[in-house]
Amino acid sequence: MTFAEFIGFLFDGRVLAFVAATLATLVAGIGSAKGVGLAGEAAAGLVSEEPEKFAQVLVLQALPGTQGLYGFITSFLILYKIGVFSGKIAELTTAQGFMFIAAALPIIVVGYLSAIFQGRVSVAGISIIAKKPEELAKAITFAAMVETYAVLALLASVLMIMIGIKI
Repeated sequence: MTFAEFIGFLFDGRVLAFVAATLATLVAGIGSAKGVGLAGEAAAGLVSEEPEKFAQVLVLQALPGTQGLYGFITSFLILYKIGVFSGKIAELTTAQGFMFIAAALPIIVVGYLSAIFQGRVSVAGISIIAKKPEELAKAITFAAMVETYAVLALLASVLMIMIGIKI
């Protein structure tokens, strides 16, 4: 393969759509892993002292994991839209490929960042549970506020993929 053929391959619309799908799952998943990990560290510390609080802190640890799921949903929709599941991948222009990347950007960026921030808020919520276990609902509410922006990013990506990109 010559250099020109390689560059042509990289800018093929189908390759760009696969890059968009890959990045949506990869980057949002990395953010979720970081957020869940942060909360898990705090949860482990509390549960080592008070094992009966396991169920309460597990909820707070799980919350930052949703952004990874949102990235996966975005990837699935991209692959569905280009025809991967029907067995006939659509011919895409370079512009269409870049449109898939642009459509995935909200969940790529917001999914990554909000998962980490939600993990940090979950850590703070675990501190609340350590002192006042009856305040679990407040701790969950604080963490869920961050989730709002991940949901909006998912919605933006979904709308752009399913409505905004014509194949």
